Amino acid sequence: MNQDKKCNVVYSTDPNFENNYNDINDSDTIETYNQNIRIWIDRRGGGKILTVIKGFKGPAADLELLGKELKKRCAVGGTVKDKMIQIQGDQRDKILRILTEKGIKAKKAGG
Repeated sequence: MNQDKKCNVVYSTDPNFENNYNDINDSDTIETYNQNIRIWIDRRGGGKILTVIKGFKGPAADLELLGKELKKRCAVGGTVKDKMIQIQGDQRDKILRILTEKGIKAKKAGG
């Protein structure tokens, strides 16, 4: 449970007050339809390779969740910047397989 999603009411003088914390939808669902994701490889200076995922349509929170899941399942570091996910190393095949398992349409692109 995320701390920022909790209702922080300690006491209320309203006799009709109801704590609606249980009504918050805590599911980690990402809209899989209408996604046209591209997986790029980016070669940086010093021989470093970066896998970049572009084209995600949806809220920034879903993009963050997807980035977190990809980093965890690939066991690498990365970040979410400028509406794209950056994963360390050449993880294109692994990421393509993970996205396909989730029902998200994705393709390899670029070099």
